[in-house]
Amino acid sequence: MTNPFDSAGAKAPPKPFTVTEGRREVRSFVLRQGRFTPAQQRAFDERWPRFGIDFDGRPRDLDATFGRSAPKVLEIGFGNGAALRHAARFDPSKDYIGIEVHAPGVGRLLNALAEDDASNVRLYHHDAVEVLEKEIADGALDEVRIYFPDPWHKKRHNKRRLVQPAFAALLVRKLRPGGRLHCATDWENYAEQMWDVLDATPGLVNRAGPRGSVPRPDWRPQTHFETRGQKLGHGVWDLLYDRQGTGNGD
Repeated sequence: MTNPFDSAGAKAPPKPFTVTEGRREVRSFVLRQGRFTPAQQRAFDERWPRFGIDFDGRPRDLDATFGRSAPKVLEIGFGNGAALRHAARFDPSKDYIGIEVHAPGVGRLLNALAEDDASNVRLYHHDAVEVLEKEIADGALDEVRIYFPDPWHKKRHNKRRLVQPAFAALLVRKLRPGGRLHCATDWENYAEQMWDVLDATPGLVNRAGPRGSVPRPDWRPQTHFETRGQKLGHGVWDLLYDRQGTGNGD
């Protein structure tokens, strides 16, 4: 078990989810925090007031959070933040919300955003399901991005995968009509599950047709691991879905 303190005494932030007495949730993540460094501790201490959003379980006015009215893009599970940082630079006309449960990655991105003097990114260090259910209003998002979620490749663990029917229905509620869902995975079995779930979700239409994928869009940078995997012959699947209907899941 990872010690929350590193050799210099940095202490990881509290657990990024609500603890309900007597109830054990099946979550899509396990907190493999790794080493939480003094630099990451300083990032939370010094950068969080500027770039962080504290979860309080109440609907949030995102325009007020960013100080402007602009399209809102949510990235779930941003890891070390490379794609989110790229997106904020690639299209500054949009506001970006990132959610990540692993504190070291959040700390790294906080420092990167400060280096960029970014004004269009805010971060949650919390469970994405709880954020979506309690803080994001229905129809508030223009796009949701889920890049390389944990594949939970053992069959007995597949129930932990993030992309499940109930979660897909939740995303439909939070996306505005005409909004977009972009998923990417390098596990073919998970791509198959995404198709099974998302192609069958009312309100979502696969832009590439049933069980279809698209070439990597410009707004998603290619990762080091992706490049290495492609050299080894591994596939990567980008799935784009458009939100149809009137806002009620129709």
